[in-house]
Order: sequence, then structure tokens, then C-alpha cells
Amino acid sequence: MTQLTTSALVASITVLVLAIFLGFELISKVPPTLHTPLMSGANAISGITIVAALMASNTQLSGGNKTLAGILACVALALATINCVGGFMVTGRMLEMFKRKEG
Repeated sequence: MTQLTTSALVASITVLVLAIFLGFELISKVPPTLHTPLMSGANAISGITIVAALMASNTQLSGGNKTLAGILACVALALATINCVGGFMVTGRMLEMFKRKEG
């Protein structure tokens, strides 16, 4: 079983902070007309996360603490599903704004 060292933890937190900063900067620079395609891409990534969480929930594949791995995989599955469904709902509402109004 692999132990998480201090240097690996610091590196992981550094990558997380840089990813948050980069994501914020990129999304804030996107013009409003491209927000719908951006949401569609984010929903596709959430779909990939759902598949990965389903694969991780198979606790026979995990070599460490099987209970913890199963719980974390189920939490990841629930959160990714909420994110994906919410993203599709927001994308649908954004696309409704572009439809012509009758009358």
C-alpha cells in the first residue's frame, strides 16, 4: 500500500490551487456567446467522472481499504451525477433564451 508523503501532499495541493486559479481565469475570459458550448464540454467531463466513479466503486479493484474506497466512490458518483444533471438543466435554460418567441 502506498503512503501519502508530505511532499506528495504539498504537490497535490499546489496542483489543485493552480487548477482552480487557471480555471477561474479561463472561464472569466470566455465571451458570453460561448458559455453554452463551454457548459456542454463541462457536462461531458462530468460524464467521464461518473464512469470513473462507477469503475472505482468496484471495491475488488482497490488494494487498500475497501470500505473507504467504496464510500468515496459512491460520494464521487453522487456529486458527479448532481453536477452533470444540473449542468444539462442550465444548458437547456440557456438554449431556451435563443429560441424565437412566437407572436
